[in-house]
Amino acid sequence: MIESFYQVSLYANLGIGAISLLLGLVGRLPSGFSVALAAISELTLLVQLVITIALVIQGAQAKQDTVEFFAYLITAILVPLGAVFWALLDRSKWSTVVLGVSALTIAVMLVRMHQIWTGSYV
Repeated sequence: MIESFYQVSLYANLGIGAISLLLGLVGRLPSGFSVALAAISELTLLVQLVITIALVIQGAQAKQDTVEFFAYLITAILVPLGAVFWALLDRSKWSTVVLGVSALTIAVMLVRMHQIWTGSYV
């Protein structure tokens, strides 16, 4: 896990979560914009997957458990997909809120993945 990309992903997901929550709470229905935000969130996770696979191939390992790290990462990749699926099925303001909560969930999962990778709990 590269520190700079972790930071970018974390703050991007926090911003996406805040924007989507705000849009949902003011009554905005899911739209191309809110789904695009979820796609950006998904993209950060996919790039993180490629980066960490490359690092592991080069011999790097998580300080705690590499398998647990990848379990978190794969689960996180499924979160925005589920949220977008929900938004397509239920076209209400709450779907936009769910998109925001999914990005905030990913931010929390990124912090945990960082802890697993670095062994740091700061």
